[in-house]
Order: sequence, then structure tokens, then C-alpha cells
Amino acid sequence: MRTYFAAAMVALGLPLLGLAAQSRPELGSRTKRFVTVEAPVVALLHVRVVDGTGTAPMEDQTIVIANGKIGAVGRTGTVTVPAGAKAIDLTGHTILPGFVGLHDHTFYTTSNRAAQLDNSAPVLYLASGVTTIRTTGSFSPYAEINLKRAIDNWRYPGPRMYITGPYLTGETGMGEMQQLLTPEDARRVVAYWASEGATWIKFYTTVSRAVMGAAIDEAHKHGLKVTGHLCSVSFREAVGLGIDNLEHGLITNTDYDAAKTPDLCPLGFEAKLANLDINSEGVKSTYRAMIDKKVAMTSTLAVFELFVPNRPPLEQRVLDAMSPEVRTEYLTSRARLSQPGAFAIPEVVFKKALEFEYNFAKAGGLLAAGVDPTGNGGALPGFGDQRNYELLIEAGFTPVEAIQVMSANGAKVLGTYDRYGSVSVGKFADLIVIRGNPIATPADIRNVVTVFKEGIGFDSPMLIESVKGVVGVR
Repeated sequence: MRTYFAAAMVALGLPLLGLAAQSRPELGSRTKRFVTVEAPVVALLHVRVVDGTGTAPMEDQTIVIANGKIGAVGRTGTVTVPAGAKAIDLTGHTILPGFVGLHDHTFYTTSNRAAQLDNSAPVLYLASGVTTIRTTGSFSPYAEINLKRAIDNWRYPGPRMYITGPYLTGETGMGEMQQLLTPEDARRVVAYWASEGATWIKFYTTVSRAVMGAAIDEAHKHGLKVTGHLCSVSFREAVGLGIDNLEHGLITNTDYDAAKTPDLCPLGFEAKLANLDINSEGVKSTYRAMIDKKVAMTSTLAVFELFVPNRPPLEQRVLDAMSPEVRTEYLTSRARLSQPGAFAIPEVVFKKALEFEYNFAKAGGLLAAGVDPTGNGGALPGFGDQRNYELLIEAGFTPVEAIQVMSANGAKVLGTYDRYGSVSVGKFADLIVIRGNPIATPADIRNVVTVFKEGIGFDSPMLIESVKGVVGVR
């Protein structure tokens, strides 16, 4: 095997040094049962490629995978396929880079429950083409640390994980969130989670500027980055404090509430957004502040859509994945959105949220995406990431641009674009094989056949079937 492997690498013009160091542990039994492609060298033939860089789709391409990485990409017939490679004809299929979900929790909520989904969440993410996630707030940080370790060792199928640690908030924190009331508390807690393996810190709605500033400073000393779902601190204030990323876009930004008191979250500010001029100087100043300081924005349109009456379209696969009681909870909550007095996001505000993100990106901002599988339960891990693709297109992005947001841009935010995020020679072979053409027909984004993670091909339908009826329970 090793002799053949080395010969294949030479045929591809790839270096032999570091082969041993790059070898992966043996696949665990829980992982191996979903694997359909595990050859040392694989050639994917006659496939349409959307590479994630923003360039136009390339027809009739061949991709060669060796040692878990992309060895060659080019027009079929011009790429040398090494003798003995496992060749797969993908005529009629499209390959995308693995998605990088930047707000992809492993816990899940409905209107009545919160559950840690160590079993179903990683499986659904991987099955949907999400090969990398950042958890962006945790209810059970040690569950995620242990899950990351199991996935890294190939004992459990799932995306590679970047751990954010628990939610850090202020005086009115909830449940599992950690309250930070002084700068000293902030520094101590950030240093602790850095020592436990977190690589990001996330702030929640009621944090003060003094606490956030101290935490950001401490995080940067430890090589961690900071993001936030904010309210008490506005976007421009957070940028001034040195934050690295901002979550959710318009609907969590209090820059435009003239009555806002410093360090307090103004009640009902979201309703005022209906009257906001998205093309105003105030909005443009937010963009400029973020772009000047290289602060990225994370789009989570799929979770906000859940609160717009009669959205999103009901999907049978989503209902089938839920446990029976969770399905009932979701459908009940969805129906209530149209009732008088219900908490709902008006269509006009949701449309402004779409426009806010599109204009930010067109102004030169770095926009990434994630599902945020919370709210009333309708945006499932992975499935919601795919729905984001359609919503980004609704916002005005071309399908090719939407793919770039969901793949390359996420890797850029994580600082890992040199390793994955595009279909490029030398990067990890993180690839989504889709039956059909999601560029011409966006709904085809759901037709995932195989997901390659570091060159290992997983059967998407089999992964989905394995957790059918358990989302919300385990």
C-alpha cells in the first residue's frame, strides 16, 4: 500500500516528505460504516466544479485526490490519472468545496426545550456538506471538547470543530451562560477557556464595554479571537474595542437606536429597524468601521427566517429528522407566528436584514455564514446551512458568490484558508458531491450524494437516515 501510495504521489508531482506525519488514525467503527470511498488515490471524473473562489463553474473537470489532499484539478483528458486510482464518473454532478459553518452549534432548541445533540448534530452537518464548524457559543463546552477529540481521531463522523466555549454575558445572563461583571472576571475566564482548548470567545447580549474590552485584550494575548451576539454593545462600539467578528447582522445591531443607553440592551429596538434606511450614512459608517478593522460578519439568515410568518417552506426531510414531540413543538410554534401578539419578525425587517448583508459584502466586507440551529427548532444542523444558500441568493448574491460566502469566506475568518475552503491544489480534499446543478437550480443544494472530508468519502443519505427521528433528543 505504501509503495503504491508513494508512486501515486510522484505521478501527481506531490512531495513524499511528511507522508507518515500526514497519515490519519484508523477509522473507528462508528465512522467507517458511513464511508464509501477510502482509496489512497481517487479520481473524480467528468464533474462540474464550483471552486469557492468566486470564479465561474468549470465544466467536465477531473479532480485527483491523494493523501487526503487535492492533487490536481483540470479539464477531463488533460489531467493525468495515476494508474490504480479509484476512478468515479460523476457526469451530471457538481462538486463544491466543503462548507465552513461559522455559527453551527451542537446544541439545539425549540420553543420548549434545549438539547445537546452530540449524536445527531455532527452527523447532519457532515451529511449536508459542512466539513468545518465553529460552535459560536456552547451550553456544554466539555461535551463539545470531547466530541471534537472523537471526530479528530476519526472515531465519530462529523466536521472538524473550532470550540468557542460558553456564552459570556452580563447581569441578565440566562441558564448555562456565564456572567461576567468585572474586567478582572473577564480576564480570568478567558484565560481559563484558552487553557481548556477554546480558540474563540463569544459574548452575548448584556455584556458591558469594560468587560468586553478586557476580555478581547486577554483573548488576543492567548491567540484567541472574539465574536459576539450583541445588543448592550453596538457593532461600532465592539469594533472600537477590537472584536474580530460580529454575529447575525442587522437584527442584533443597536447602532441605529438613537435612544440607546450605553451598556444597556434597548428593549424592542428590532421593531424600529422597519423604518431604517439601509442606504443611510449611519449604516455605511458601520460598514466602514468593520471593513477598516477587518471585522467579519456572520450571516445566520436561516434562524431569523423561522420567525417570519409562513416561512420557510416546510420540508419533509426536516420533519422526518425531528423526534415526534419536537416536530409537534415546531409546527405549533410556527402556526402561532401568525396570531395577534406573537413574537415575530416582520417581512419588511427580514428583507432589510438580507439587504444589510448584501450591501456589507458589496462594500468590501468579509461575510461568512452559519445556521444557528436554535429559535423555534426549524433550522436543523446542516439542513439550515443549505437553506442559507437559497437565502443568500434571495439577498442578491449570485449562486457562485453564495458558495464563496459559505466556504472560502468562513475559512478566511478562521485563518485557515491555506488549508481548506476552496477546491484548490494542495488543500484538504473537503468536497461536496451533488447530483444536479445547484448553480442553475438552487434547490439542488439538498441533493448531496457524497461528502469528502480530507479525502474520505461519506455516504450522505446513509448519514441522514442514521439520525432520522432523533433530532431534539440526542
